[in-house]
Amino acid sequence: MNIGTSLTEWSGTGSPTWVGLDNYRELAKDGEFWASFRHNGLVIVGMAIVPTVIGLVLAALLTDLIDRHFGSRTASTLRACIYMPQVLPIVIAGVVWSWLLAPENGAVNKLLTALGLGSLAHDWLGDPSTALWSVLGVMVWIQIGFPLVVFMSGLQRVDPSLYEAAEIDGASWARRFWHVTVPQIRPEIFVVLLWTTIAALKAFAPIYVLTKGGPGGATNVPSYYSYQNFFEKTDVGYGSAIATVLTLIIVALTVVFLRVQGSDLGEER
Repeated sequence: MNIGTSLTEWSGTGSPTWVGLDNYRELAKDGEFWASFRHNGLVIVGMAIVPTVIGLVLAALLTDLIDRHFGSRTASTLRACIYMPQVLPIVIAGVVWSWLLAPENGAVNKLLTALGLGSLAHDWLGDPSTALWSVLGVMVWIQIGFPLVVFMSGLQRVDPSLYEAAEIDGASWARRFWHVTVPQIRPEIFVVLLWTTIAALKAFAPIYVLTKGGPGGATNVPSYYSYQNFFEKTDVGYGSAIATVLTLIIVALTVVFLRVQGSDLGEER
């Protein structure tokens, strides 16, 4: 139905008018649409790549160091604390962060002032030069828990003797991480990257709660741009075209990920 609607001009009421591929032709020339995709590239960094890297390092630290030297209870407690943002409803997390980053009485600016760094106080979400980076920081904070839990679960199937042998050979923690941990949980890394990249492409709630695509479109992404056309501009046909393109990109990306993962696992066998 969405594909059919994308081929029409429709305000959501009355009868749609067939326009064929006009919405897609307009989309190809829409600078705001392409700008939203550039922003989405940074969102992928904030929701997929950075959390995956940090989650992998934290999982290795909790499993290889904290668990072994301080016990499983300490490791489990730290894991639960890091995972907590995943449990919070995104609306609540967004509202809390909007308070923290508020320009006047926000905790971040208050803390900077208390530390004698008042010159760094800023309207983090209201300045086009910092708004997207501030949102990305919140996304990283929210997202880290998911890869951490997946990687810690994957590490449970790694033979402890591999770490013991590497340690006996004098390998540092960094070498054990790179030569033992990473190769052993490559399937989990593929799954996490695929899942978080799709989540980044669909990202809507953090943008809606924190900035509503502003200021001046600085944090707009395709999913929110589609919403704007659907409900704010009541241009349902155009909004459907954006949603269709986004869906096709997600499907294509999923196929590429699965093919790469399949060939990688085939080479291992």
